[in-house]
Amino acid sequence: MARPGGRSARVQEAVHAAVRELEAEQGREALTVPAVAARAGVTPSTIYRRWGDLQELLSDVAVERLRPEEAPADHGSLHADLSAWARHFLDEMASPSGRAYIRDALLGDPDGANAGQCSAYAADQVEVILARATERGEEVPGVEAVMDLVVAPMMYRILFRPGRLTAAYADHLVQTALTSVAPPR
Repeated sequence: MARPGGRSARVQEAVHAAVRELEAEQGREALTVPAVAARAGVTPSTIYRRWGDLQELLSDVAVERLRPEEAPADHGSLHADLSAWARHFLDEMASPSGRAYIRDALLGDPDGANAGQCSAYAADQVEVILARATERGEEVPGVEAVMDLVVAPMMYRILFRPGRLTAAYADHLVQTALTSVAPPR
């Protein structure tokens, strides 16, 4: 989804900033549409018209916070790149703030668009890693295979079974994905 431009972008930025500031200063319980609107310098009707309710606004803010800020690091091989990325992904998403963002992104997402956007963020990062490996001449699995064998199990554990979320777990998923989708020789 393209980011809005002009006034719409300024409103989104101001409202998102207001949510982050109020939450940091007063805690989550202080978040109300009127409080956010006052801090952002917009009317509550602007927030209701654009986001519907507070939960949908929090979902939008969470999706923005879950957006990766940079491309995955290049460590020289598919295994090293994917392992480093998976460890970082697991660490970020399993953190208390990561879990809160995931929860917010899903709770205020009646049509699944925000969940799809979060999935697209991860798939885009995986595509970068796989493209680099392809350029180096390495055999690579498909993006969907990595999503199914690395990202999906991590997200399941983060959401429903938060124990045993270690770097070794991420490494195991990457190793399984790379060996199970390697083309037959």
